[in-house]
Amino acid sequence: MKLATVRTPHGTTTAAVLSEELVDLHAADSEIPPRMIDLLAGGKPMLERVRAGIDSGQGRFPLAGAKFAAPVIPPKFFAIGLNYADHIAESGVSAPEYPVVFGKMTSCVVGPNDDVLRPIVSEQLDYEGELGVVIGKRCKHVTRDRASEVIAGYTVINDVSVRDFQLRSQQFTLGKSFDTHGVIGPWIVTGDELDPGTLDIRTFVNGEVRQRSNTRNLIFDCYAQVEVLSSACTLEPGDVIATGTPSGVAMAFQPPRWLVPGDVVRVEIDGIGAIENRIVQEPAPTGHVALSETAAAND
Repeated sequence: MKLATVRTPHGTTTAAVLSEELVDLHAADSEIPPRMIDLLAGGKPMLERVRAGIDSGQGRFPLAGAKFAAPVIPPKFFAIGLNYADHIAESGVSAPEYPVVFGKMTSCVVGPNDDVLRPIVSEQLDYEGELGVVIGKRCKHVTRDRASEVIAGYTVINDVSVRDFQLRSQQFTLGKSFDTHGVIGPWIVTGDELDPGTLDIRTFVNGEVRQRSNTRNLIFDCYAQVEVLSSACTLEPGDVIATGTPSGVAMAFQPPRWLVPGDVVRVEIDGIGAIENRIVQEPAPTGHVALSETAAAND
């Protein structure tokens, strides 16, 4: 199944993606949650309800013109660095003996076709096309041979990076967590539909291929990543792992080919789908502290 989060006039809701249609799952069965994280937490019984909701023929509307949000806002957003040999070579560093793990703040998450901001404070904006793993079960100390049992499915990620901020410290988190710099989508493909170890991945900038590889080239594959991460902390439904990027990032060109406003970045993974985002300039500051609507309402 392909499970999505769709924007409607009444808010976001969970949906199943068919060839030419979407199924509003909450409309098809009111017991199916409109939030993806709650749907995933329901486990196999909820997925059975989803299949029944699809088969009911209720809640269907055209796929064309649908507006997708990020399929899930993860409780924890992990990322793995230096996980393709060719990217390690272009970065000029040694291959790690243990996965390089960092976090992305979940406030950076946006949908598969949302705008991505080039920040005011840097021009070193880069792309990283990656396979994303979505956790489906609360778990700890998962062995590699059982990792597939706790994975809900797979998605496409652009781990957008601000390179000067990333490289100013030994921790990558700040340079990886700017607003809009965690593109996830267009949906989650459940694990029974594909083999995550054999997927072609491509990144385009304005139609030009910049990255091309296959997930068989991952140094630490999806299952190894789940084993390592779950040895340290409890994984929860909706947690996301960005599994690493292949060579061809903007930073590696001479001179670097940083993203600029007007560029369009597209990441495709066979068997899953594609995300495509336009780069726009972050608006200039207004001279006062900017508050979110939620924060302002609580003052």
